[in-house]
Amino acid sequence: MIVFVQLKVPCFFHFLALAVCFSDRASCSFGEGRRQWLHSSRPNESAFLHETFPSDFLWGVGTSAHQTEGSWNQDGKGPSIWDHFTHTRGSSTADTASDSYVRWNEDVEAVAYLGTHFYAFSLSWPRLFPNGTGSPNAAGVTHYRLLIDRLKARGVQPVVTLFHWDLPQVLQERYGGWTNHSMVEIFAGYAAFCFQTFGGSVKYWLTMHNPYLMAVQGYGTGMHAPGGTSDPAAPYVVAHNLIRAHAKAWHVYNTHFRSLQKGQVSITLASHSINPVRTTPANVELCQKSMEAVIGWFAGPIHGEGDYPTSLKISSHGLIPEFSPEEMFFIQGTADFFALSFGPHTLRLGKGLPLFGQKLSLDLRQVLGWIQLEYDNPAILVAESGWFSNAHKTVEDTVAIYLLKGFINQVLQAIVYDSVPVFGYTAWSLVDGFEWNFGYTMRTGLFHVDFNSTGRNRAPKTTAKFYKQVITDNGFPQEKIQGYFPCDFQWGVTDSILQVNFHPYSPQFRDPHLYRWNFSGDGLLHPVSGVTLSTRGAQCTDFLSIQRHLHLIQLVGVSHYSFSLDWSLLLPHGDPSNVDSEVLRYYRCVLSELHKLGVKATVTLYHRNKRSPSQGMPEPLYAAGGWLNRGVVEAFEGYATLCFKELSAWVSVWITIMEPNQLAKTFNGSKEQQQRIERHVLLAHAGAWHIYDTQYRPQYGAQVSFALHANWGEPANPFVKSHEAAARRFMFFELGRFLDPILTSTGERHPSGLQVYLGENGFAESRTSPLLHFTDQEKQKLRGTMDFIALNHFRTFLVSQALPPSMTGGQPEQQPPPLDHEYTLMIDHNWHISAQGQTIVPWGLRKVLTWVKDRYRNAWPVVVTAMGVDDGASQDDQLRQRYITEYLQEALKARDLDGVELRGVYIWSLQDRHALHFGLFTSPQHQSRAKGSAEVYRRIIGSGGFPGDGETRRACRRRDCALCAAAAENKALLFFGFCVLLSVAALTAVLGDAIRRRTRGRRPASR
Repeated sequence: MIVFVQLKVPCFFHFLALAVCFSDRASCSFGEGRRQWLHSSRPNESAFLHETFPSDFLWGVGTSAHQTEGSWNQDGKGPSIWDHFTHTRGSSTADTASDSYVRWNEDVEAVAYLGTHFYAFSLSWPRLFPNGTGSPNAAGVTHYRLLIDRLKARGVQPVVTLFHWDLPQVLQERYGGWTNHSMVEIFAGYAAFCFQTFGGSVKYWLTMHNPYLMAVQGYGTGMHAPGGTSDPAAPYVVAHNLIRAHAKAWHVYNTHFRSLQKGQVSITLASHSINPVRTTPANVELCQKSMEAVIGWFAGPIHGEGDYPTSLKISSHGLIPEFSPEEMFFIQGTADFFALSFGPHTLRLGKGLPLFGQKLSLDLRQVLGWIQLEYDNPAILVAESGWFSNAHKTVEDTVAIYLLKGFINQVLQAIVYDSVPVFGYTAWSLVDGFEWNFGYTMRTGLFHVDFNSTGRNRAPKTTAKFYKQVITDNGFPQEKIQGYFPCDFQWGVTDSILQVNFHPYSPQFRDPHLYRWNFSGDGLLHPVSGVTLSTRGAQCTDFLSIQRHLHLIQLVGVSHYSFSLDWSLLLPHGDPSNVDSEVLRYYRCVLSELHKLGVKATVTLYHRNKRSPSQGMPEPLYAAGGWLNRGVVEAFEGYATLCFKELSAWVSVWITIMEPNQLAKTFNGSKEQQQRIERHVLLAHAGAWHIYDTQYRPQYGAQVSFALHANWGEPANPFVKSHEAAARRFMFFELGRFLDPILTSTGERHPSGLQVYLGENGFAESRTSPLLHFTDQEKQKLRGTMDFIALNHFRTFLVSQALPPSMTGGQPEQQPPPLDHEYTLMIDHNWHISAQGQTIVPWGLRKVLTWVKDRYRNAWPVVVTAMGVDDGASQDDQLRQRYITEYLQEALKARDLDGVELRGVYIWSLQDRHALHFGLFTSPQHQSRAKGSAEVYRRIIGSGGFPGDGETRRACRRRDCALCAAAAENKALLFFGFCVLLSVAALTAVLGDAIRRRTRGRRPASR
């Protein structure tokens, strides 16, 4: 899409949306919230934000009375509508629930464990007033005073909700509950009592929680207490009275208590999140209408203009009551901040919500942005946020961790990117409890409650540990460091198999004709007849493809260029005595021209070619079984010998085999056959290494290794030991079993617990063991055959012991690992994922580097021989630019902070082949244009890393040239000397010429 068109689209849609409204003023209102969908994209929409919250941000956790307290008829408490509702329908009840009325002190200790700033809870109206009105229940008053005092003593602020759905049953029977306007004054009296009794210790009051569900589910669908379904107008009447009651309570506090208590009062309103199926003006209006029909139903009168949204009044005409002008004035502005509920009970309504054909989502950031735009940037408290786990879950709730993480990060993004003034977050809920119409079939607590024990034992779940860490860190901090990579660091760019062009394209010195230009005035070249010039053979400089390729390499400024040879082209029959000389000549040209530019070559001998029927191997060898055939080991050694002999003069790094740990995975054979491939590949590498070490290293001194595909496996749940063990197994199978035979003294070094695991599963002595077995002679051949550890890093996975329920927004690895590995791979739905499914997790690089350092005691240097990401942008490839910067930051941390002997990093790849993928430059078909990432990488290389403030780059000297070092130190002096020398030479020439002329003038005339 053309850029300027894309930039104009939001404005065009906004214009059309306004045009629709002006053409039919009755069909829509003019809330600014619709702008939330008119933006083409939000800043950093897909990237997880590593940042901290403001220093005064408030962290909290919440519960409600009916869901947790139990003791439904103890100490003078009266029945609530929910007690009556569940008792009469024979469903699960909250008679005991979490027993928090008795075990409230354990709840306070749980809050203290988390380290939150506040604890949000609700008062039980029927516990304080068993008859709804009249004299208060002293036991209830004492209970809440003790709870509030204990919280304050632990440094925790109470955030108190007056009403969370548990209306005294007597008020339902006497007045019909919230359908009766009398409830407004009754609620105001109840609120006044609570303000008077507890207000000295409470700074944040919430009059009621999620009135939308109270009205719709309680008096419309009948799914909630009191179960009303008969009157279609009832939900609107109930909502009308709830809004009036809230406003009345706010005015009571504002008039009688605010000046002394200095508190704030609001109401918790729930919302869903919605996106247009396609961004059109009509769909944007439907999204706006959907928001106005849920959160706007209550927020419009309170936070807006004192009345319901126009769209809601039209769609509910004849059902929804009207506010008088006096009521609108009375209601408008009756909230000191905006309290938002974004929890599962509203979102699980699904199709029960007024979606108008649009898409439901879990985008808390979007809702916060909508509130900011719609209601003039109010201060916002997220008063409920979280998700649920299935009832069978105990303390391990892995999926809930990542959903909670996502919600919190969305709040952080709203603060940092959108400047939404969110001042607090409430994780819901503290403990498992009674989940309304879902009973005990779902759990939302950070603490597990054993409902089968009389003691209702509590234990922190892994979400509690995660949330505790987030609070301690005040978000998701990421250390950014300044510093430099060493002067001899390998700054590289890498390609796969280099394409060979057999014919030079430059005619210079190869055309025997002499030409005259514009001889007849036609502006053309015409050969001169009868003239034949001498010619020469094609030179390396005649290959324009090479020159153009090298030009791109120069533009990036790398020190190393990596590419792979094509075994099948160089030795089409697999026989070193039958070499394709043209292919060899082309490779020599590439390498010699690189050498002229001062760019060092890293050359791979074998890189599996996915497009080749023979997988990049000579056809006869592939037909004979390929890597299954032991004979290929000897054939590869012969091929390596040829390459070392012919090309070593220009190669500083050799990679024998690219990603040997992936070759067997592409073979659909038995387990035994796959292991045979892996054995043969390692033995072929070892043979090639020994050949170079004995025959060519003394003369050329290059480094030799193979490059492993190095994904990182992070425990899916860092608080579960089985996940840590699974991640250790993953890393062993990914890297360890290929590196151990070479880098350890015994050739075997298994992670803790692996041998026990293999024994328990019958693999320890079995021929089907996943471990690679070598003879003593083979072990001796393998040992030490690696000059450095080469890693290609592209992806990070979450690793768990057993397959968990599907992660919302994520997916398990499409190709599950072998059964004998017994781990499951997943991705975090909060990670950015590229168009081709690559996870963008910069810290994964640092962790895999540290893993290698720790496992092999930092005895071998490490080079990242390939890393990169696909990005479909033709020039401004923002994803890749961020990728290069952030991944190189992690590489620097691995060096400077973790002590990894990291010698180099190569970016994949130099240039796209056809479509826009991994290249720093577009394909030749797209004019080989430089993308933004090429400049980002060039700038980092030029700076030598990440300079500190006020610094530009690190000055590096060539250690092998003392004269060069001295020249580098005295560049200014040398330049001045050169200018003086040039001036003297010019002056000498002028004087000499003048003397010669004068001498000739004085000669006597000849006779």
